[in-house]
Amino acid sequence: MTTHRHEDDGTTEPGAPTSAPHGQQPWLHDLAICVDGNGTALSGSDGSMTGQGAHGYFVDDQRVVSRFTVALGTAHLVQVAHSSRGPRSEFFTSARGLGDPGPDPTVELRRRRVLTGGTLREHVIVASRASQPVAAPLVIRIAGDGADIGPVKAGVATGELLEAHAGHGEPGPDTDRRGDAHWQTDAQSVRVSFSPAPDRLEAGPDGVLATFDLTVDPGTERHLEVVVQTERRLESHFAADAGSDAVDWPGSLSVDASDPRLGKLLDASLDDLRSLLLKDPADPRDVFAAAGTPWYLTLFGRDSLWTARMMLPLGTTLAAGTLRALARRQGVAHDVDTAEAPGKIPHELRRTAYEDVSVDFTLPPVYYGTVDATALWICLLHDAWRWGLPADEVRSLLPHLRAAASWLTDHASPDEDGFIKYVDESGHGLANQGWKDSGDSMRFRDGSLAAAPIALVEAQAYAVEAAVGAAALLRALGEDTADGTSPSADHARAAELESWASLLRERIRDRFWVGPAEQRYLAMAIDSTARPVDGVGSNMGHVLGTGSLTPAEAQQVTDTLVGSTMLGDFGIATLATDNGGFNPIGYHTGSVWVHDTAICALGMAREGHSAQAARVVTKLLDVGEAFDYRLPELFADSATIGQWAPYPASCRPQAWAAASSVAMLTVALGITVDVPARRVRVRPPSSLPFGALAVKGLRVGEATVSVVVDASGEVSVEGLPADYALDLPQGAPRASLVGTVTP
Repeated sequence: MTTHRHEDDGTTEPGAPTSAPHGQQPWLHDLAICVDGNGTALSGSDGSMTGQGAHGYFVDDQRVVSRFTVALGTAHLVQVAHSSRGPRSEFFTSARGLGDPGPDPTVELRRRRVLTGGTLREHVIVASRASQPVAAPLVIRIAGDGADIGPVKAGVATGELLEAHAGHGEPGPDTDRRGDAHWQTDAQSVRVSFSPAPDRLEAGPDGVLATFDLTVDPGTERHLEVVVQTERRLESHFAADAGSDAVDWPGSLSVDASDPRLGKLLDASLDDLRSLLLKDPADPRDVFAAAGTPWYLTLFGRDSLWTARMMLPLGTTLAAGTLRALARRQGVAHDVDTAEAPGKIPHELRRTAYEDVSVDFTLPPVYYGTVDATALWICLLHDAWRWGLPADEVRSLLPHLRAAASWLTDHASPDEDGFIKYVDESGHGLANQGWKDSGDSMRFRDGSLAAAPIALVEAQAYAVEAAVGAAALLRALGEDTADGTSPSADHARAAELESWASLLRERIRDRFWVGPAEQRYLAMAIDSTARPVDGVGSNMGHVLGTGSLTPAEAQQVTDTLVGSTMLGDFGIATLATDNGGFNPIGYHTGSVWVHDTAICALGMAREGHSAQAARVVTKLLDVGEAFDYRLPELFADSATIGQWAPYPASCRPQAWAAASSVAMLTVALGITVDVPARRVRVRPPSSLPFGALAVKGLRVGEATVSVVVDASGEVSVEGLPADYALDLPQGAPRASLVGTVTP
């Protein structure tokens, strides 16, 4: 493989960003980002990829295109507008200096980018409204450097370009009129083609230079297309293809609300989330949501599980695929290097080992360094069963359920206090292994850092919920004894799990409550010295709805979360504003995460605090509007800095942020479902956070259901089979029940 370092020729290309210092993570907040499965494209707001920072087209975590610029004669291309949603980005630029003189632009250049898995298609349009024909060369430069995502994220990718060759076969001459060229990375074969063919095509160590001699008559347009196709050159540990064809949302969901922003947010979020779906290479029938682009475009245990869990009102397809993909890689042995243990669900999978020199850690292709994914896997299996995952599919996963439950009870607690804990024993893995996995996230009230082994409060609560859910599944679907005279092993295990959950629930109550009597709250964790990590954080919100709290305790947690130091203009802060070390734009030390706020709201609703939950989700709708309906991973709240601000390295789109829009809908409807018991409850908050609301396309088992909440709070339901019991607000009219079932 021949490489060449591109030397600066003194020119400034369109969209060239200000370079970040070498060795710092590049920022993403001002980039246009689109994604489809294993392919994602990041560019400036005019569509240009300059090779700097995170610019480029990535496939399977490798940058196959690092430079992609368009020039039109001597015109100064000025970005006017751009948009990105799901697998599409569009760019509108004005070609100043071409066309008629005067203040009004008369020549424009538009770029429409669409990704389909490992293929990028770019439609380039030059339009003229000038009074005379406009003649100018259109020049496209495109090249790749083959950098892996780790060095790009760390800011240390060299940018050395790969040798390009004209034609699509063996290396040919430096100039070719056939309209295509190619190069290779260590993992991908890359072919670029142009239609129509350019007037001149040059290929070499600086990539590909295609020139089109254009003449555009008044009132006309010239069109051309650039297609970048990739093909894997070798098998890798985990290379998944796009799975957007496995679901029909957003089209299957229809939402009409008094607040029209809700429908816009759901449409955009579902489009983004669909574009993040991947097929399990071990069985392409199973799909899961990649965590987010560009850094985490792969299977992540915690992220993918929470995403599927929030998406259950739209069907169980995503949940089933996620459960099976993770179960196939469930731990079977103890391994310090990978953090594997029997029954443990993995944290993340990659094509190759992942190295991030910016924070000095290296993760193997399959890494198990997560304290909560195993419990969350059980919780998703239980919830998917309640929402209608077929019993035979659930039964097929019971061996993995038994193993996961055994990890919780037999392997996850390293000492006698009985708490589930984490510590990185390898020396090169994650220091923190809950969802707040940055190294500075676990803080005492004074801002000092906690030391591992650490027992997170939410990890204990997830385990309580998981154990109770596992017991319910084993009793309902597990094995029975042949003669029925004694409990089966599954029924006996269910009783053990319920007893274990009860004991852990008491330990949480005994050890995690801190603060003065009138202001008690749950600590984030217990540290290595058995001290409560008494920083006031959003962790406590994840305990709501897990069955770990009494009603009075749930009220205390809710009151803390909606208090002035936690709930800002746009959401719940990861760390309270009066906490030592608070930073409104710190990754886990004061910023607002969309999914975190949504989980807190779901927990409030499950505990019966629907008014507070409604208040929280209305703030997330404001977030959607502020960010042009593409919910970000995290951001700084305007309550603390005077104006909201994007977190510069935030993934967009991000799966559990996008799925939070459905969680908002769940809170607004107050819907809970139990298909095995043939029961549905709809109890919307009396405040009606989005006003009157009509939702079509919800999935309850095999039924397609519509729910309408009118302006007075009256509820009607259609599409629910006649044998279901329906629980409505007291005094509400009986719903309209249509007994048809739509597969």
